[in-house]
Amino acid sequence: MITYMITGAIGVGSAACSGTVDHNGDVIVDSGVYLDGRRVETAPDVRSAVARIEQSDDAFCWIGLVEPTEDELDEVARAFDLHRLAVEDAMHARERPKLDLYDDMMLLSLKTLWYDPGHSTVENGELYIFMGANFIVTVRHGEGSQLGDIRADLEQKASLLGHGPAGILYAICDHVVDSYGDVTLELETDADDVEQSVFSNERTDNANAIYRVKRELLRFRKASRPLVEPMTRLADGSVNLVPDNAAPFFRSVSEHIQKLAEYAESLDELLTSALSAHLARVGVQQNEDVRKISAAAAIVAVPTMIAGVYGMNFVHMPELQWRLGYPLVMVAMVVACYGVYRYFKAKKWL
Repeated sequence: MITYMITGAIGVGSAACSGTVDHNGDVIVDSGVYLDGRRVETAPDVRSAVARIEQSDDAFCWIGLVEPTEDELDEVARAFDLHRLAVEDAMHARERPKLDLYDDMMLLSLKTLWYDPGHSTVENGELYIFMGANFIVTVRHGEGSQLGDIRADLEQKASLLGHGPAGILYAICDHVVDSYGDVTLELETDADDVEQSVFSNERTDNANAIYRVKRELLRFRKASRPLVEPMTRLADGSVNLVPDNAAPFFRSVSEHIQKLAEYAESLDELLTSALSAHLARVGVQQNEDVRKISAAAAIVAVPTMIAGVYGMNFVHMPELQWRLGYPLVMVAMVVACYGVYRYFKAKKWL
């Protein structure tokens, strides 16, 4: 079962919101047509919705797809005359964030991100947005951000819906980029924990922890950095499908994603510095260990030398007949060891 929903929100029905997709051939359609920023009609299927918006130049519709099959996506593609190459991108997924412009439509692909606290990992899905003058079609792969709440929010904002599909496109982008900010806060917390561990008094092995955070940060950067350029194009008015009065909305999103991308780079540099500091500290600790071992070996060498000489079976060894010979040698060992210990202590080897 694939869920279609043409609404003033993300266009994902109940099955889509729960992340459940069951391709059994049935199609559940909740088709909404919008005019002057308000929902005016619910059509029984996609073709009915297309026929309805063709009756009014100002009406538009929105379709949301969750992991559609090729046939299901082709049906929608034929209804809205979507470009074949754009449809292939949305079908096979695994695309980097980008903005492709065609004759009378555009395709914006982006990644949805969320943080899994149980595994301390950044997870991602993919979202493809087709937009024309009077329609918007979204195709979601993976769990991703649950965007169903946007529908209720947008339907309370007739002024935003009054901008047509561009207003919905802005709402989706703004929501996705805001979720990036939430992920950044979690990665910042992980980076702070690693930094504190590196500079703590305890001897810890932080290399694995640093690598893990850098790996998750790399996944975040792969989603955020390529998205800067599409958001900039949407904000500077170079996309004809975005009206001039709607472009200012995208400027805030563009600035936000740029700040997040720059901050992610700063976190990566911080982790690189933390790794260098960790390796330097490991080297210092190893030097200290070697010095301590060397000092201990020097202390032990003194009594070993004395005992070795004293224990030789020489015939002419005068001290063999001394009654105080044994205690004097023992005292000499203790004094010699203490002297060596004080020497290395003064040199801060111990």
